[in-house]
Amino acid sequence: MEMLTIGAFSKASRLSPKALRLYDELELLRPARVDPETGYRYYAPEQLEQARLVAWLRRLGMPLAGIREVCALEPPAAAREIRAFWARTESETATRRDLAAFLVDHLSRTVPRDPSDPTDPSFPGDPSEDTAMLELRYSALSDTGLVRPANQDTAYAGTRVLAVADGFGSGGAPASSAAVEALKFLDDEPLPAGSVLNLLEDAVQGATQAVQEVAGPTNEIGTTLTAIVWTGSQLALVHIGDSRAYLLRGGGLFRITHDHTMVQSMLDEGRLTPEEATAHPQRALLLKALTGSGSTPAPAPDVRLHDALAGDRYLLCSDGLSAVVPEATIRDTLAAASTPTEAAQALVGAANDSGGPDNVSCVVADLVNAESQ
Repeated sequence: MEMLTIGAFSKASRLSPKALRLYDELELLRPARVDPETGYRYYAPEQLEQARLVAWLRRLGMPLAGIREVCALEPPAAAREIRAFWARTESETATRRDLAAFLVDHLSRTVPRDPSDPTDPSFPGDPSEDTAMLELRYSALSDTGLVRPANQDTAYAGTRVLAVADGFGSGGAPASSAAVEALKFLDDEPLPAGSVLNLLEDAVQGATQAVQEVAGPTNEIGTTLTAIVWTGSQLALVHIGDSRAYLLRGGGLFRITHDHTMVQSMLDEGRLTPEEATAHPQRALLLKALTGSGSTPAPAPDVRLHDALAGDRYLLCSDGLSAVVPEATIRDTLAAASTPTEAAQALVGAANDSGGPDNVSCVVADLVNAESQ
C-alpha cells in the first residue's frame, strides 16, 4: 500500500506532527521510511494501530518508558501490563485522595474563630456541645499456633500505636520485634494531625534500619509490618507485606490494606481469580517486606490517613489468621465480641480450630467516646 506522509498520518492517527517526531526520537513509533535527501518521514497504513495505541496510553497517563515496553509485547501480555499499570495508578490515586481529604479537613479547622459572634459555626458556646473526645480501647494477643516450633510474630497495642509484625527467616522473631519497637516511641509523642505522616515516615525509616541491623546483608531474614497510629482525630496507617488491617463499621468488614504478595499482584492483573488465589502454591510469596540491607534499596511501605468514627472496631492480624479463617467468619467474630480482648481471643481460637498452621497474632481496638465506660 502507498506510504502516508507525516501530515496525512498525523490526521489519520490524531497525533500531531510534533508528537510523531518526538515518538520517532524516543523509538516509540519509527516511520516506515525516511527520505535520505530531505529527511521527510513516511508511514505505512498498518502503523495506524500502533499509533492509536501510543495515543491511548499517553491519555491514560502511562510514562513513555512504559509505553515502549507495552508496544513491544504481544497483545495478551500488553493487556496484562496495562491492567497492572492501572491497578498501581488506582492505588496511588487512593493515597493522594486520602491525603487531599486530610489536608482539606485540617486546613478547614484552622479558620480563626470569632468569639464575639455566636452565629460563627466555631463559636465555643456550651462546652457540652463540643465534639466528644475519642480514644482507643485495645487488646493484643499472639500465639505460636499448633504447628510452628516458635513464635516469630510480634503484636503490640498502646494508647496511640497498634502494630502487628510477622517475621521470617532464621532471625524472624528479633526482626519483627525490632520493627515494632521502632514505632513504640510514638505512644509517648504529641501527635498533631498535620505532621503525623512525617513522624510516621521517620518511624518507618527507624524500623527499616532496626530490621537491617538484625538481618545483616541478607534478604532471607525480615518481617512484615502493619501499624496504626491514632492522633486523636485521625488514624495513620503504615503497611508493608501481607499482615492486614480491617475495619468493622456499620456491620460491614472492610480490608484497608493491600497485600504485597505475588498472588495479590496476579489478582490485580486479572491472572488469577479469588478462588484460585486461595489455593495458589505461592500465596505466601512476598513482593515487599522489611529485610536486610541486601543489594537493592529498601521498598517503601504504604503510608495513608484514614478518617475515624466512634464505634469503629479495627483488627490488625498476621496471615496466620487471614490465610485460614474466612473473612465472613472474621466479620461475625468481631461483630459478636463485646470487648477487644474477647474478640482477639476468639479470633486466635478460630485460627487454631482451623489447624493453626502458622503463628497467629491479633490486635483489636475500639474507637469510643472517652467518657464512655
